[in-house]
Formats: sequence, structure tokens, C-alpha cells
Amino acid sequence: MSQTKKPVSIHLMTAVGLMAALVFASSYISINIPTILGVSRIHFGNAFCLLSGFLLGGVPGGLAAGIGSCFFDLTNPLYISSAPFTLVFKFLLAFVAGTISHGAGHRAESRSRNLVAAICGSLTYAALYVGKNFLEDTLFLQTELETALIDAGQKCVTSLVNAAIAVILSMVLWPMIRTAIRRTPMAEKLGLL
Repeated sequence: MSQTKKPVSIHLMTAVGLMAALVFASSYISINIPTILGVSRIHFGNAFCLLSGFLLGGVPGGLAAGIGSCFFDLTNPLYISSAPFTLVFKFLLAFVAGTISHGAGHRAESRSRNLVAAICGSLTYAALYVGKNFLEDTLFLQTELETALIDAGQKCVTSLVNAAIAVILSMVLWPMIRTAIRRTPMAEKLGLL
């Protein structure tokens, strides 16, 4: 018995593009925090990555988050070398959130499931980001372990603050966004009804 794949609709591609643009734009809303070893940022981009997962589900939400965040990195000389990692890490952030929030037939309708999804997605990203930076410091830059741990600690704190902001903001915005989208013809085309 062969299964035929459902073709990707123009509506889904449009929604992925729109969410990628929102992720890109929201990444500019940030506060730079100077640290001993450089500058860290608190930003709203991760909240829109989570919202991409809630709206579109695992893979499409992940694509929107990864593409939007990657383009942000490509437009900033400070982050351009991190763009490939950002593409993958932000994809996984939204993929985890979207897979959990849409799992078992849910369509990101369960508040408690969405909260778990947002926390899991955010922690996935934080662990990948801090781990990558620690490995980069110790293996490639050959930084002393103590300095690498201090840098990892600072990045961990900033990542967890970003995670908390993203979880709170996405949980506040999602019910309003879902309600607004359900009033449009797009809701049926995206399978939100």
C-alpha cells in the first residue's frame, strides 16, 4: 500500500515566509548587555520562533524560525559566522515546540501543552547555543578552561533570560494570534480549524 505525499500548499509556504520575516524583524528588538568577554543580547526573536512552532507545527515552524534567524545573522557582521549554527539551532527550537504543541492531534490549543512545548524548545536552544560556544572556546580558540567556563556561564544566564522572555511572550501572544487567525480564511488553509 503506497502513501501519496500531500503537496506543500502555497498558503503554507506563504505562512513560513511571513513567520520568517517576523522572526527576522523581532530579532532586532534587543538590549545589548556588555559583559567581561563581549556583548550579549536580550531579544524578542526567540518568542517569534516559538510562535512559528505553535502556528505551523514542527517542520514548517522550524523552517520559519531557522530562516528568519539565519537572515538576521547574515545582516550583522558580529553574527555572520554563526549563521549556519543559528539556522539549525533555531530550527530545532521551533521544531521541538511545534512538535510538542501539535502532538497527539493537538493544534497548539492546550495551554499547558504549549507551556511545556515553549519551555522544551527554549531549553533545547539554550543548551545548543551554550554548548557550541563552550566547544568553540575550548577546542578552536584554545581558551583556558576557567575563561571558557566564565564565558559559558554568562551566555547561559543570557540564554535563560531570553528563554524566559520567549516563553512568557509566546504564551501571552499565542491565544490572541490564534483567535485572530481563526477569523480569517487562512485558518482553514493552514489546518487551524
